[in-house]
Formats: sequence, C-alpha cells, structure tokens
Amino acid sequence: MVSPAPDHQRQILKLLALVPYGCVVSYGQLADLAGLPGRARLVGRTLRTHNTEHLPWHRVIGAGGRLSLPKGSPAWREQKQRLLSEGVTFKGNAVSGNYVAMAQHQWQPDLAAMLMLFEE
Repeated sequence: MVSPAPDHQRQILKLLALVPYGCVVSYGQLADLAGLPGRARLVGRTLRTHNTEHLPWHRVIGAGGRLSLPKGSPAWREQKQRLLSEGVTFKGNAVSGNYVAMAQHQWQPDLAAMLMLFEE
C-alpha cells in the first residue's frame, strides 16, 4: 500500500493538475508556485514516486525548456510526442530538438486563482 503524500507533495500534484493543455512548467517554477522555492529536485522526486498517470506529467520540463528525461529513451519520446500533440513547439528540429520554445509555451498562472486554490 502506498502511503499518502506529505502536504508539500500534495501541493505539487495539485498544481500539476492545473497546468493547461499546450503549456509547460519547469520543475523549479512548479516548486516556486507550490511555495517551495529552490526545491526543483523535490518536484522531480514527487513525480517519480507518485502515480501521475492521470496528471499532465509530460508538461513538466527542465530549466530553460529542456526535456530532462534521457534523450531518445521511451519516456523522452512519449513526453515529446504528447507535447507535440498539444501544439508545443521546439527550438530547431521538431523531431530531434530537446528544448521547448518557452517564450510561447511557459505557463503563466493567474496568481489570484492560485491563492484561492491553497485557501481551500
């Protein structure tokens, strides 16, 4: 049996569910939005250790827009295909490019809505 996620991990997963179609968020940005500045690695660990099957895990990328999964791996290909299917564009070659065009696709959440979410 999997134990429940600690509060900070629940916050990360709750925020992840809000990342809209066609947008991406970096590990660090997601940590910052969850009130955990400087905890990008905690976001990565949370995604690895919790069931994210029904969450948009593929929208979380490395700093600067880099896909952080090992390039060419099955998980990398799945993440890339999911992002491409949502209209996310990559710098350079769409097939082999490893960097999302962040200027067009980085999530810019409404901070008032975010505050209301965490007041529940």
